[in-house]
Amino acid sequence: MPVSRSPWRAPVALAYATFVLAGLNAGVSGVLLPALIGDYGVDMTTIGITFFVSSAGFMLAGSGTGPLLERLGTRLALAIGGGLYVMATLYMAGHPPFVAFLAVQLVAGYGIGVLESVLNAYLAELPSATMLLNRLHAFFGVGALLGPLTAAWMLTFLPWTAVWLVLAVACLPLVAGFLMVYPRRTPAGDGAAERPVQAGPPYPDASMPPTDPEGSEPERGGLLTAVMRSPAVALASAFLAVYVGLEISVGNWGFTFLVEEHAQTGLTAGYISSGYWLGLTLGRFLISPVATRMGLTAVGMTYACLAGVTASAVLTWAAPGAVVATAGFLLLGFFLGPIFPTAMAVVPDLTTARLVPTAIGIMNGVSVIGGAVLPWLTGAIGQSAGIWTLMPSVVLLALLQFALWRMIVARMTPA
Repeated sequence: MPVSRSPWRAPVALAYATFVLAGLNAGVSGVLLPALIGDYGVDMTTIGITFFVSSAGFMLAGSGTGPLLERLGTRLALAIGGGLYVMATLYMAGHPPFVAFLAVQLVAGYGIGVLESVLNAYLAELPSATMLLNRLHAFFGVGALLGPLTAAWMLTFLPWTAVWLVLAVACLPLVAGFLMVYPRRTPAGDGAAERPVQAGPPYPDASMPPTDPEGSEPERGGLLTAVMRSPAVALASAFLAVYVGLEISVGNWGFTFLVEEHAQTGLTAGYISSGYWLGLTLGRFLISPVATRMGLTAVGMTYACLAGVTASAVLTWAAPGAVVATAGFLLLGFFLGPIFPTAMAVVPDLTTARLVPTAIGIMNGVSVIGGAVLPWLTGAIGQSAGIWTLMPSVVLLALLQFALWRMIVARMTPA
């Protein structure tokens, strides 16, 4: 049954709206940093602690998603995540002392982490999960694109605290919606039966016979223990950590690369960098439906996207001028777009239905580590050897993803 004509229509639409809010939350942070530094009288290193605290909250949410859903169900888990985010942002809107501002980042990160992990788990079990998850993360991109513009506009006539107040107010109707439209339990197993497959073996790329998913008896050690013992989930977590590290490395250092290596003006480099994020969003909206019409599985689509990422990075690295570099950045974002949500969509093929929410939470949380470590490493290499190393680093990370994806595919069970 198409989701647009099913009882899942309202929950899916609300999930999309929630991910726009998550994107806004991510997008406003960078714009608010100068105002926070000036208001609290701290330096860049000190204000950077907020990222680590928020990431810790996000990781904590990811590791606890499965048990939270097991005990409370989808509806209450989402309401708790949204409620904590509202309370945290309202507190920030009240201009707390700096130490308290740092501490509340843990609550805000936890709230957003719960929302993202639970909704990823919910959509992963619906029909056409790959397409739905790509759209879900595309709406995150929409929010991330609008966030900087919204925050910059508001700061022209309002203090930075007003931005957090707006985000808190925007989240309130979402919390009410969670209580009204979501089921108490996740519809486990509904998505697997309706995933498109190619003729022949469901996963022709697999070089090993499918194994029985680990953790089939989570009662022995708990959900989290069962998932942590799964090699398939460990590989998928590493895959997403590399992906997020690659994505953020390009997002953070692409501007510098364009200015120093291609002699672009700051304005032009800014437009090209925005094109990268636009390509990421468009890729999530467009690639999955086209792949479905072509009869590609999620596995085949991911291989194609990884090939596109590698080719785009090589093109950008060797680009002789601004036009080619612009095209390379746009294409790089375009092919990167579907990889994260598609990896989430195949989780039901990596483990048992009961462990899917916990596995997705772990993967979501671990991805934050890659998003922190790899951009830092890229910057350190660029500092010592030159920022030209950005694109060779992207190529190496893309090839690492190829290897990890092949090992993941080998552990999938047939749909």
